[in-house]
Amino acid sequence: MPRSYFELAEDMTVPGRWALGTPTDGEGRELEDPWAFTDGRPMPAPGRLTVPVVSAGKALDFSRAGLCIPVVHVKVATVFAELAPEEVQLFPVDLPQQPEQFCILVATRLIRCIDDNASKAIERWLPEDGQPEKVGEYRNVRGMRIDAAKVGDVRVFRPWGWNVALIISEEIRDALVLAGATGAKFKQV
Repeated sequence: MPRSYFELAEDMTVPGRWALGTPTDGEGRELEDPWAFTDGRPMPAPGRLTVPVVSAGKALDFSRAGLCIPVVHVKVATVFAELAPEEVQLFPVDLPQQPEQFCILVATRLIRCIDDNASKAIERWLPEDGQPEKVGEYRNVRGMRIDAAKVGDVRVFRPWGWNVALIISEEIRDALVLAGATGAKFKQV
């Protein structure tokens, strides 16, 4: 029986929560390719990074920085490192005024698994949209459903064509719930 999968998102309903900006390098400069953190493939170590807190508030164990980059407390990082070590990279980051340890979480797998027919609504880029490099790719995915049979044994990944979504297995979801991870919201896909 295929395992169940969930989209891991930030719970925006947490009262008084913080908001994080886009990571910068050790000199405070914007990164050359910040999208590499959500591409669904391994990346070279970026060196020490800083994630600015753009709106002060309650620190969360799971947050998304600018460009939907996952920022996780060390207790969440530990869950991923223990349950899916071959499928994630964890890069330490500094958060101003934050004594706790946080990391950027990178899913290193990209899987073509979105079930177009079972998903609520799929829109693809068309030639008339004026972006020929994107024709045929997903423009919008609502009510995403995946074909778990195409995922195999992978526990953490990004779906091909809609890599803003971070997908985790039921085992990881259960471990995050057991750890009491704040800021995490799960939607079965």
